[in-house]
Amino acid sequence: MEIVHYNDPVLRRKGEKITSYGSELASLAQGMVETMNRAQGIGLAAQQVGHPVQVCVVDLRSTEAEFDWKLDGTKTPLDLFMPMVIVNPKLTVARKTPAEVLEEGCLSFPEIRGNVERALSVTAKYNDQHGLPHVLECTGLFARCILHEADHLNGVLFIDRMTKPVRSEIDEAVKALAKRTRAAKAAAP
Repeated sequence: MEIVHYNDPVLRRKGEKITSYGSELASLAQGMVETMNRAQGIGLAAQQVGHPVQVCVVDLRSTEAEFDWKLDGTKTPLDLFMPMVIVNPKLTVARKTPAEVLEEGCLSFPEIRGNVERALSVTAKYNDQHGLPHVLECTGLFARCILHEADHLNGVLFIDRMTKPVRSEIDEAVKALAKRTRAAKAAAP
């Protein structure tokens, strides 16, 4: 799978809900995990590989960042559920949850990074690739990653979450990327 870069219209499309759990979804999820790993990412949404559906993958096993989690009420070891496939997520950020501003990147914006404010904790209700329901409570980088990928599933990009001063710092790079994406699309057969 190829990762779609900024200015491709699919990145702005809200994903369709998944209603069928079978070999097609399993194949998409497996391809997304392989693509994310090849790109050395920690998360990837279906829109980023050209599929506007409610599916993302996450794998934080290689990161050294501190975060906490409970999957279905238990602190399950990461190796037992990552890489994880998240289908049709519903996120909840509790009222008065503190937020933090940290630098983020995105595989659809190669070499472009900027500060984004995100909640420090989130609860996600979702299904896995087999259709089984789960509840994930997470903090820190895990929460940031889930929030970032869920934004993708709704056509929202990390640049949309930046303050104007932060966005202005990367504006030239974003415009150059948009131009390269347009040129590549025009040149494609």
